[in-house]
Amino acid sequence: MSHSTVPRSRAEAKSKTAREKTPVASGGVTGAEGKRPPGKLSLKVRFRRDRLLLLMTLPALVLVLLFNYVPILGNVVAFQDYDPYISENGVVSILNSPWVGLENFQRIFEDSAFWDAVRNTLVLFFLQLVLYFPIPILLALLINSVVRPRVRAVAQAVLYLPHFFSWVLVIAVFQQMFGGAGMLSQLLRENGYNGLDIMTNPDTFAFLVTAQTVWKDAGWGIIVFLAALASVSPDLYEAAAMDGAGRWRRMWHVTLPALRPVIALLLVLRVGDALTVGFEQILLQRDAVGPGAAEVLDTFVWWNGVRNQDFSYAAAAGLVKGVVSLGLVLAANKVAHLMGEQGVYKK
Repeated sequence: MSHSTVPRSRAEAKSKTAREKTPVASGGVTGAEGKRPPGKLSLKVRFRRDRLLLLMTLPALVLVLLFNYVPILGNVVAFQDYDPYISENGVVSILNSPWVGLENFQRIFEDSAFWDAVRNTLVLFFLQLVLYFPIPILLALLINSVVRPRVRAVAQAVLYLPHFFSWVLVIAVFQQMFGGAGMLSQLLRENGYNGLDIMTNPDTFAFLVTAQTVWKDAGWGIIVFLAALASVSPDLYEAAAMDGAGRWRRMWHVTLPALRPVIALLLVLRVGDALTVGFEQILLQRDAVGPGAAEVLDTFVWWNGVRNQDFSYAAAAGLVKGVVSLGLVLAANKVAHLMGEQGVYKK
């Protein structure tokens, strides 16, 4: 054995062993010297590695900033008596409009029409949460249990097709089915009964809106849950079957636990969207049933801001809605964390 491979002293041997055990971070910086966990890349290295991907996302980022974040600055008119006719330049109009402080918010909380819109919004949200949210899960489980791939594909396509329809077309279809001169009313009259006009009945309007939402958007939810089911390993089903588990027990102990993270995520997003229950859908039917049954927060903001030209009052109502929605998202995400799920973001 040559002298070059043998340490000259015990101290040199310990030093060599310590150097071999010391983790070196990427980029040649140790975890202790660079104050970074072992294996974590520096920001400069990550930027250089992902620069092409960042460049590809730049146009989308610019669009999001222009159309989602820059308009947030316009919420300042909620604290003003905004007059858009002061100048042709909207920024100049904002700068020259007088400040009124919290006067618009005081008007909102004293307005009975606002609280009626809040009540209608919450009723529609709870109905859609109870009646609409479980339906895509059940349909996805049903389609996933179909053995023949061709039958499964046809069923999925038929259920997903209404998602591409506009709300005008959806409401027209329901009008032809359940309106005063629709197929249901004609069938009842032909058999000696009085006809029904569900489309103009304020008492059943909430259920009508929920049924329209289910028919139009259940197919989209099916795709999301089917994608989650596709990631479940078949070995889990085989192991459960070998242990004597039947179809229902396999669904309860294998399928539903696999869907739980997706269900938690969509539930958090649904709760955050609680105060937005379909602006276009309800606006198209508002005159048929009256504002007492169809007025929600979005139509309330539109009616006061666009139709009545009370921009500051409408902006204050929209700002209240945004703050409450943010609080609902944070609360629902906290509940997801307590359930052991990730939710929208990690802890």
